[in-house]
Amino acid sequence: MLINLSELFSCQGKMKTYTPDLEMKQFQTPDGVCEVVEKAPVRLTIVNQGNRQMHVEGVVRLSLAMPCARCLEPVKVPFDLEIDQDLDLNQTEEERVEALDEQPYISGYNLDVDQLVANELLLNLPMKVLCKEDCRGICNQCGMNLNKGTCSCDKQSFDPRMSVIQDIFKQFKEV
Repeated sequence: MLINLSELFSCQGKMKTYTPDLEMKQFQTPDGVCEVVEKAPVRLTIVNQGNRQMHVEGVVRLSLAMPCARCLEPVKVPFDLEIDQDLDLNQTEEERVEALDEQPYISGYNLDVDQLVANELLLNLPMKVLCKEDCRGICNQCGMNLNKGTCSCDKQSFDPRMSVIQDIFKQFKEV
């Protein structure tokens, strides 16, 4: 959803509240793509601070289906995000890059709400998502979810770094 900011330029101190619907259906995380399973309309308040500078405040509520770090089952993770951004529309793209203040959600006089939310979401992603605290994960040999049952794989774990020594022991057994 794009919001045209030019209507706020008429006078300093002008404020407007927007409640656009979030169009995002998926979110690209560093670990893969997550589905947006719940979302509420975004509430943004934009204030003209004069000299082509805007202040954006807002609230976003949504939930993502993220994979559990141990068993890979989808877990519904809720997010309550607060947006608090200052926008300087005087800067060119090159000046923003030099100042390390890239704002990919600004294009001309348009504010891309989905991109703004995606930036905030990226900053608030959890380090690890677990379906439950005592998740047992998956079998490293057959891939079975160990929360749903046990598998018949050999449970003796071998350290791959010790494979050379194991080969030596096997040679002595054969003698």
